[in-house]
Amino acid sequence: MRKLSATKALGVGCIAFALILAFVWIPLDTDTGLVERSRGQYVVGDSLAPTLAAAFILISGLLLLLERGGENDRPSRNNVIYIGAITLFGVIGIVVMRWAGPVAANLFGGEDYRLLRDTIPWKYTGFVMGGGFMVFAMTSFVEQRLTWRAALIALAAVAGIIVLYDLPFDDVLLPPNGDV
Repeated sequence: MRKLSATKALGVGCIAFALILAFVWIPLDTDTGLVERSRGQYVVGDSLAPTLAAAFILISGLLLLLERGGENDRPSRNNVIYIGAITLFGVIGIVVMRWAGPVAANLFGGEDYRLLRDTIPWKYTGFVMGGGFMVFAMTSFVEQRLTWRAALIALAAVAGIIVLYDLPFDDVLLPPNGDV
């Protein structure tokens, strides 16, 4: 069997993750489809956003497989450290995203988080802190330094996602508010 280069191994990993996400994780974790019909109107289903994410991961993996060059580059210790660090930043960001809103609501909101989770600022607290951390940590890791530029990019990325996902849809809750 021909050995994979580091780039192609990452591409195969992305494709495998996208397929597991699309065909195992999303069906087990969501109750609705991509789009649902409710009271005569079509509304965004629970599985739309993660399915789109799986599609983007799959496309990225396919593009990595099609990339030319670097055939002699084998996966190295640095490749594994890089993937491990990025995964760690993602996990920490998700934990912060999950718990920052409820903790802030308990400290400053005076009510149960479930009652506040669709009101400003509580609906954005966890998403901004966790998502901002993920983008800032990954950018800083790649640049090998902490900069204000990375912090501003993180805030702009999170604000962009809020504008794309939260503002146009009345029935969509940003993560993790739908599960809290």
